[in-house]
Amino acid sequence: MTGIDTNVLIRYIVQDDPKQSKQAVHFIETQISANNPGFINHIVLCEVGWVLKGAYGYAKSDIIRVFQSLLNAVEIIVLESDIVWKAVNEYSKGKADFSDYLIAHLNAKYGCKSTVTFDKKAIHHPCFMKCE
Repeated sequence: MTGIDTNVLIRYIVQDDPKQSKQAVHFIETQISANNPGFINHIVLCEVGWVLKGAYGYAKSDIIRVFQSLLNAVEIIVLESDIVWKAVNEYSKGKADFSDYLIAHLNAKYGCKSTVTFDKKAIHHPCFMKCE
């Protein structure tokens, strides 16, 4: 198993830098397989979402498709994919950022009754409560 950093995934997805994109494609398509999967952690997923939205103007629906493709790929292992699926599903319906839904579900998994926040979009999720 090989960990994949955000910048490699971004180059693979966006194809914006001729040299690095070519290297990312070559690495992922020749070195990553079901027998030697790529590993993606939560931080990388959050960064991918932020970069695709903020730097490249990707629509939410396109970001969701990227996450779903990563989760469905047999060559990729996503850390706690069951939690990530929940976050992706809620992100697709809600107004908060993907990272907010991931935080909510991770905290709940580890025993938090709620997560305190000032985030006006996240506060509508039942796992969050307003910090007062």
